[in-house]
Amino acid sequence: MNGEDVRDLLAMKSTAAYAVAGFFILACLVCASATLTGVSAGWPEYAAVLVLSAAVILILRAPGDPPSARSTALMTASGPVAAALVFAVLPVPLTGSLQTWPLGMSVVIYTFMCVRGRTLAAWVGLALSISVAIGWATLTGQGPLYGLSFSAINVAPLLMSTFFAFTIRPLAAAIFELRKQSTVRIASRAAAAAVLQERDARLASLDALARPLLQRIADGPDLTEEEILACVLLEAELRDSLRARGLVRPDLARAARSARARGVEVMMLDDRAPAELNDDVRERIVAATSSALDAAEAGAVTVRLLPPGRPVAATILLDDLGDGAHRVEYDHTGHIRR
Repeated sequence: MNGEDVRDLLAMKSTAAYAVAGFFILACLVCASATLTGVSAGWPEYAAVLVLSAAVILILRAPGDPPSARSTALMTASGPVAAALVFAVLPVPLTGSLQTWPLGMSVVIYTFMCVRGRTLAAWVGLALSISVAIGWATLTGQGPLYGLSFSAINVAPLLMSTFFAFTIRPLAAAIFELRKQSTVRIASRAAAAAVLQERDARLASLDALARPLLQRIADGPDLTEEEILACVLLEAELRDSLRARGLVRPDLARAARSARARGVEVMMLDDRAPAELNDDVRERIVAATSSALDAAEAGAVTVRLLPPGRPVAATILLDDLGDGAHRVEYDHTGHIRR
């Protein structure tokens, strides 16, 4: 089922399922304790309880859909093994029909094996369990038909569970596919809503920043030198928001604006997209960049986040037009790389 597990659909991982398994184990224990009359030894009865208990726990816990071949083999063998343990110590004739309890209890295991996609193995297990009953009846002189008479009745519930499995499993596959499609649609809608929200936020920010200057240009007269500088700084900030989204932080934006106002050429680039830096690393690099911009009086400062996969996470290139360029590299912890 493409990685889906029918246990999720039938709540087989829930507390209630384990409670039912507990009642099953308790029922096995009661059957074993109530049928000790005439048996040659008691411990095989309780050994059979352990075998069936392990099988029912495995039904609930075995991963995969269907379960692995190893888990399937263990569950398949639980019925005939439990039956062999009990029939080996039964009296002849039986003192009560309940003494053949492993046959009925093992059918519960095989029923859920059908649901979990191991129908053929379930029928093999039932056939082996019936064979144990027939073999016991034959060896004790009661005839094979006698063994078949009280064991073949377990075919009916397994037959019903087989039809149920052939119905529920295709439906489960369809349900899982619908769930997957629904998840994809929800994710697409969420992504579209996030894009629209981001667009609206950018438009609102652009409107707040650019509209006054654009209105001033439209109304005239000619811009003053201060207003021209404001336009230049605004254009640079808008460019940073597009080309260096991973670096845009209030403190860094303030430092960049102040440096540009002093005549420093500032260029910021984010080449890591869509990969992102750890928040702590980013804050270290942003703080170092802000300090470099605050100290710059002239020349150029270029800040770049490098693509992922390189030994250097970010670089700051300082060119003060005096002593030449000075390059500082930062590793993936946000510290200066020596």
